[in-house]
Amino acid sequence: MSDQVLNYLTENRDRLLNKLKEFLAIQSISTDSLHKSDVRQAADFLYAYLENIGFDQMEIIETPGHPLVFAEYNQAGKNAPTVLFYGHYDVQPVDPIEEWKSDPFSPEVRDGRLYARGSSDDKGQVFMQLAVFEAYMKTKGKIPVNVKVCIEGEEEIGSEHLYQTLYDKKDIFEADFAVISDSGMVAKNQPTILYGLKGFTGIEIRVDGPDHDLHSGMYGGAIRNPNMALAHILASMKNMDEVVTVDGFYDDVEPLSDAERKLIETVAGEDYAQATGAPSTASEKGYTAKEHTMARPTFEVNGMYGGYQGEGTKTIIPASATAKITCRLVPGQDPIKVQQLLKAHVDKAAPSGVKVTVKKEKLSANAYKVEPDHPLIKKAAESYTKAFGKETVYVRMGGSIPVVEWIEGLYHIPIVLLGFGTPEDRLHSPNESFPLDSYDKGMETLVYYWETFTEN
Repeated sequence: MSDQVLNYLTENRDRLLNKLKEFLAIQSISTDSLHKSDVRQAADFLYAYLENIGFDQMEIIETPGHPLVFAEYNQAGKNAPTVLFYGHYDVQPVDPIEEWKSDPFSPEVRDGRLYARGSSDDKGQVFMQLAVFEAYMKTKGKIPVNVKVCIEGEEEIGSEHLYQTLYDKKDIFEADFAVISDSGMVAKNQPTILYGLKGFTGIEIRVDGPDHDLHSGMYGGAIRNPNMALAHILASMKNMDEVVTVDGFYDDVEPLSDAERKLIETVAGEDYAQATGAPSTASEKGYTAKEHTMARPTFEVNGMYGGYQGEGTKTIIPASATAKITCRLVPGQDPIKVQQLLKAHVDKAAPSGVKVTVKKEKLSANAYKVEPDHPLIKKAAESYTKAFGKETVYVRMGGSIPVVEWIEGLYHIPIVLLGFGTPEDRLHSPNESFPLDSYDKGMETLVYYWETFTEN
């Protein structure tokens, strides 16, 4: 049944790849106001392509920021399910530009990889889905499922207006399940089911001491140093065994079952020390690095600053010091509650002689998990295996995708993460690329997946 669709993709590979390059050439950098018209151009590109594919309804939904592209196809039949496909067309800035080996917006194929900003995150993966929809429409005249498309232009700046749009227009986005292609595989050509994502929350700690920097010789021993005060607070929050020592932090954590530990153990994954250049790994006592990364909560100090940091010595007691902290959360943990626990700990640990304030991160997200044996997940795993010729592995990811939680919370539907990126894609970095193997086999996977919904 799928041969006709696969043949179309093969016969039109050069044309489709050139169309993807056209999409990648648009400088849709959402964070930079100078590129506002480019972001709009990318939305217009998608609108025109969806219209050409044959979607029934298209709309560019305006937001206070960048627009969202909506399209609907509802000709699959009343017994066919409706899928909500989500992706994003905005991209990260390209800095530092001097580290790119080719122009980030002049897509170029080298050594089996397509180099361009957005090639993997997320224009390439969005385009693959749309190209498969085109192949179905041009060969069979219909897509096996009813489709609602939601492609936003603000993901790289926190999806600031997406939740409100999904909430306000709930009726037009409602579906039976959702598919998102904005993730990856544990290794190149290793099909991977991502069945869980961590939640996210964070705080900023600011320690204020004197109202100006002081001469350390004149005031050392009389005035508490904000840098030292901050260091003591941070050291009290996590010990050398990588165990978070904030009261209540683990209270709501769902235990990691023996079955899941075995599932994680089977994943080859990457060599963390080799991939990062770190001397060795360091994980929570009682858990492996893979278990901690995939399925246990984390506490990280993302930045610390205060005092003199230039060349040589400047003998001061700084006026203030700041630290930024984020936590990746697992099912059962409430981001708001975790923020409150962190603040309570900081308030208790704050020493005298300084003023300590805690600012709560606005963007938070709950963890997401779907059972690995869910029928929609099993269909995806079988499709991956058929296309890549390897057994699919199951993983939970340490990262967070807030839209997953939003869709689940608003629509109460299962979400399938069908991603094809690889660890070597250099997301958000110079020389971002996407392997053409993933491009070809990924679309083959999608054909097999949508074929499973064909009425007999």
